Amino acid sequence: MSTPISLSARCEAARRAVLAQTELMHRELGRARTSWKPDGTRVTTADVAISENIFRELSAAFPEDQFFSEELSHDGAPLPVTARYAWVLDPIDGTNNFALGIPHCAISLALLEQGRPVFGAVYDLAGRQLIHGGAGQGVYCGDRPVALRGGNLTAQSMIGFHSPYDKRYAPHAGLLAGNYKIRGLGSSTLHLAYVAAGLIDAVVDHNVKVWDIAAAVPLVLGAGGIVDYVSPSPFPLQQFDLRMERIFYVAGTADACRRLRELLQA
Repeated sequence: MSTPISLSARCEAARRAVLAQTELMHRELGRARTSWKPDGTRVTTADVAISENIFRELSAAFPEDQFFSEELSHDGAPLPVTARYAWVLDPIDGTNNFALGIPHCAISLALLEQGRPVFGAVYDLAGRQLIHGGAGQGVYCGDRPVALRGGNLTAQSMIGFHSPYDKRYAPHAGLLAGNYKIRGLGSSTLHLAYVAAGLIDAVVDHNVKVWDIAAAVPLVLGAGGIVDYVSPSPFPLQQFDLRMERIFYVAGTADACRRLRELLQA
């Protein structure tokens, strides 16, 4: 187990490092130069700058840790997770939104211990707030404690949902829309963080990779919810692989996850 000092020092450093990049993020919204990666996903100069800036600050403070980002400049081969503490960063989750000037996007920084996410710091650009916390620590929007919505799912419940990458899951959209209200923000991190903050009720997502959710998973757990993986769980993370398979999960209260899996027959 970690000592309270080593974990708390890293959590505080994570908050500082993310908040230090928010001015750049706001300034470059809709302005940053865009290019396309070989896998067809978009990257901006702001993604690269935020990744470099955060990891420069954290690696100076914690040189024994490992640092993994979606915007790594290595050859793409899987990297083994060997350190006790590892950081997983998505410098801008919702890059398509960001490049177009749509403010539903986030900086997403996770701290893993022995491969399991124990703390997350998510800067919500649209809400201009840092959502942060983890299991045993509580979850906060800024300084305000937050928690999951209670109660059963109803026709008025809001479910975060992305258009599935794998079109065999397209019928799920109709099932969800026929029973609940759908919100599609274009940021997997925000869907999950908003569940933790009590802004939406639950999430169904088929599209994500580990950097999309690593920071928000501990938020949901810290707020009293669960992340229920339909595909194999990526945690404890054994290797950071840019070519990893996509993750299918539902998240919310235990009852919400059970009802969603029943509806989707997942």
